[in-house]
Amino acid sequence: MSSEEAAASTKATVDDDGMTWWYRWLCKIAGVLGGISCAVSGVWNCVTVNPLNIAAGVWMVLNAFVLFLCEVPFCCQFIEFANAIAARADKLKPWQKAIFYCGMALFPIFLSFSFTTLFGNAIAFATGVLYGLASLGKKGDAVTYARLQHQKQGDEERMTGTTNGAPE
Repeated sequence: MSSEEAAASTKATVDDDGMTWWYRWLCKIAGVLGGISCAVSGVWNCVTVNPLNIAAGVWMVLNAFVLFLCEVPFCCQFIEFANAIAARADKLKPWQKAIFYCGMALFPIFLSFSFTTLFGNAIAFATGVLYGLASLGKKGDAVTYARLQHQKQGDEERMTGTTNGAPE
């Protein structure tokens, strides 16, 4: 019984951010694709003599490593600290991941604005946007919204009835 309670409490802490399973997988897949695009375009960006392009390419390869480390730590199974970082990244709230991923993706673009940096970081930035959308929460249902509108309309009628001095 205690193992079931521990599993339930672990599940409650994991699902506390309000993300559904398919949206969580969508974010993870976007992170993997963003890591692949950052790595490929980062290496391609390093094949130049311009030092800003090389710096942006190295940063993009680091972005790819961080995305792989946070989203799919089993790809980094030979790195000892991978599971610890992945566990810490899973504890972050979606808005924190959104700011982190979007900031990581924008920095190389500011270093060297080119098609390679722009399109290479687009999917990594989209991963941050997906996490940002997850932080907004679920959309409300129509029944609750209709109740709120009806209650608001009744409150407005009561306020106008007492403000004008006319009986209700």
